[in-house]
Amino acid sequence: MIDFILHLDTHLLALVQQYGMWVYAILFLIIFSETGLVFAPFLPGDSLLFVTGALCGMGSLDLKILLPALALAAFCGDNTNYWIGRLIGLKLVEKFEGRLIKHEHLEKTHAFYERHGGKTVLLARFIPIVRTFAPFVAGIGLMRYRLFVTFSALGSIAWISIITLAGYFFGNIPIIKDNLTLMTLGVIILSFVPAMLQSFKRLRKSA
Repeated sequence: MIDFILHLDTHLLALVQQYGMWVYAILFLIIFSETGLVFAPFLPGDSLLFVTGALCGMGSLDLKILLPALALAAFCGDNTNYWIGRLIGLKLVEKFEGRLIKHEHLEKTHAFYERHGGKTVLLARFIPIVRTFAPFVAGIGLMRYRLFVTFSALGSIAWISIITLAGYFFGNIPIIKDNLTLMTLGVIILSFVPAMLQSFKRLRKSA
């Protein structure tokens, strides 16, 4: 998995050569799983989008097919995770209420998502791991689905478009293309910066 993430360009080119048009289905499943399955936050997200954008710039992939396909994958994954949280997560809460989760915590979660849910769902798109758990928690917190689905759609389109187009326009600049592994690491590190800054602020506040 580490080798796949660090050498995404090489592996994706091999997939394109081996599977042709089916590579779009493979990419769809990766983005869907990374977003929609609570146990799959380890799958590449930001780095995958950047590299696929670069491959579109090279002509190996078609941007017109890739953007809507991955935006749909992200949106479907988000909604799948929401309903898993709302249907299965709530049953787990009811089963273990008082031992693992208190009812007052669930009420606070619901109140938080009512006040800040839209912003949370939208911004979580750009933070690894958080984007996997945010829709799940939104489901458990009974966030209004109409509000969730609106910001989920906006977040999915924004996330896919911004990072993929960044790869498309900048991924084939010689200095970036020749150091794509370092760029992939850079994209991964940068995507964790918001969460790190937030954690630092909380530590300072608690201190």
